[in-house]
Amino acid sequence: MKPKKYIIVILVLAVTIIYNCSGDQPKDRETTTPNDTLVYLNHADTAKFVGMKTCMLCHQDKYNTFVNTGMGKSFEHAHKQKSAANFQHALIYDKFSDFYYKAFWAGDSMKIMEFRLDKKDTVYKRIETVNYIIGSGQHTNSHMQSVNGYFNQMPMTYYTQLGKWDLPPGFEDGHNTRFTRKIGLECMSCHNSYPDFVEGSENKYNSVPEGITCERCHGPGSIHVAQRQTGEKIDTSKYIDYSIVNPSKLSIDAQFDVCQRCHLQGNAVVKEGKSFYDFKPGMKLSDYISVFLPKYKNADDEFIMASHADRLKQSACFIKSKAKAENDKHILQNLKPYKNAMTCVTCHNPHVSVKETNKNVYNDACNSCHGNNKKTELLCSEKTVRAKIETIKGLQKEGKADASKLAELQSKINCVGCHMPRSGSIDIPHVTVHDHYIRKPISKKEKEKIKEFVGLFSINEKNPDALTKARAYINQYEKFEWKNYYLDSARLLLKDKSIDDVSKNIEALVQLYFLENNYPKIISYANLVGTDVLLKQRLTKKSWGNENAWTCYRIGDAFMNTGQVKSALSFFTKANELAPFNPDFKDKLASCYAQIGDAVSAEKYYKEALSENPKFTNALANYGFLCISTGRIKEAEELYKKGLAIDPDHEMLMMNQAGLYNYKGDLKNAKTLLQKVLKKHPDNKQAQMVLRQLP
Repeated sequence: MKPKKYIIVILVLAVTIIYNCSGDQPKDRETTTPNDTLVYLNHADTAKFVGMKTCMLCHQDKYNTFVNTGMGKSFEHAHKQKSAANFQHALIYDKFSDFYYKAFWAGDSMKIMEFRLDKKDTVYKRIETVNYIIGSGQHTNSHMQSVNGYFNQMPMTYYTQLGKWDLPPGFEDGHNTRFTRKIGLECMSCHNSYPDFVEGSENKYNSVPEGITCERCHGPGSIHVAQRQTGEKIDTSKYIDYSIVNPSKLSIDAQFDVCQRCHLQGNAVVKEGKSFYDFKPGMKLSDYISVFLPKYKNADDEFIMASHADRLKQSACFIKSKAKAENDKHILQNLKPYKNAMTCVTCHNPHVSVKETNKNVYNDACNSCHGNNKKTELLCSEKTVRAKIETIKGLQKEGKADASKLAELQSKINCVGCHMPRSGSIDIPHVTVHDHYIRKPISKKEKEKIKEFVGLFSINEKNPDALTKARAYINQYEKFEWKNYYLDSARLLLKDKSIDDVSKNIEALVQLYFLENNYPKIISYANLVGTDVLLKQRLTKKSWGNENAWTCYRIGDAFMNTGQVKSALSFFTKANELAPFNPDFKDKLASCYAQIGDAVSAEKYYKEALSENPKFTNALANYGFLCISTGRIKEAEELYKKGLAIDPDHEMLMMNQAGLYNYKGDLKNAKTLLQKVLKKHPDNKQAQMVLRQLP
């Protein structure tokens, strides 16, 4: 998936549009109808990404401005020029975990130090290197670490607008995952150009590009480059160039799909057999991904950060303009149909930073519909705005329309300020953005109404099937809100009355009952379909999303938790086969071997897990326990020491270390550690029992 240097080849493509090599326009190219069903040449699997530097060779002007946009600056290696942060006060404290965090530079390397104080003494310290900075700095800089290619988010974010360091979104209120939040393909593919993702992993990459590039919106460029290098030219003022996607020439809906691939944040359900790689500009997004959001009555003023497309689509401006455009009999003859309706590019030039866009661009966009013929008067009832407009009109009538005076007055007219007010999103703290739901300002009375949950709705697909909706409800519970009514809704949508029903819905059914810890129900499904059928026929596909692998893992865990270890082993083996770069799967498989007494196989997979991720504390704890059981006390001590240096609050590591102290007769340290366990994990009954038994 990573861009490769273009090598000229002879391309033979079976597509619906055939190009000749002359400069003449053949008759079949004379259509100017933007049709979503037409096959762009760069939709072919043979089309390759060429990289932004190649695009620059012919489009230098676009390149020069685009690299300064939020997209162009979205992701880079961590270096001082990339960081927007002030490091003078780069210290935060998480009261829930009792960790302090400090960001600093050590030469040219950015570091984050995690430490804990007891009174004024530092009792724990860990320093990690920041490898990448994500975010242009317009709103935030967040920070990532790569350990052997496994990408995780780090526990500090700089919020640019307030000049403030704090925990990243989702790390607050006791949910601090420290250095272990996995950055998977869904996240990376929107905050960056397409990475070279390792299939069979959740968050491992062979390489990642730096920043969103031209081909995210225009599609792979190899065929377009090849045509230009052979001298073929197309008059794009009259015809569509099907070697590359120009979003301005797509239909209104198809153009929206290009933007809302990433500016429609929510609960993304990937269609069966598809991945986050598959959608390309010019395609229909709902064929690949259906994006759901919870809808509430009386919560019109609440929105999440990257919900621009959803909010704009709720606006009367968009709804009326789109209806009018679609009723226009000439729209099919228009090379740029977006001009007949309100879309993202009505106000935003994707090649130019919003920081460099004069606000009159936005006022002019409003004026184009709401102004008079001279486009100088807004239909606005706001007294101060009306007074400024009347002053401008008066100056013009009197012939006293001094350019500087007019510019000064017009600069104070701000449609966006009233009708797209700045406010905080509900998912990102310390950030204000313009709400893209264009409307009259909401009254205080309206804001105070009690909001009521209505349901989950797909924003980009009118009628998703029952399985897609069920998966959306399950994902909403697992990823966003632990509310049981989401699982109840999924249960109502999933059929399980026959073997065929269960086989068809097995992934969703298993995930649903796994979240409820209903292991007997999962086992009943596995037995109904047949474990051999599942392992040899049904759950056999590798994929970018590891759907079959995760289902095997969950079924294996259900068997493990009900004492059926040999059955569990078969499913954990299959999960590891389908997703060999998931250290969690290797750790679980190793533990399964340990339970059946196969220490050799257990050690093999613990070592593999730690080879992939040397900082994987669960594997360090489990491998240490295996070492103790085989009489290798010193090895166990080293593993526990290493693990507790990474996570001093790891429950299993502390319990195992306390057991080791007890085994060696060091009762004082055993008691101290057990007391720490109960301080962090007060419901640990085993720690309570052992502590009572110690003299």
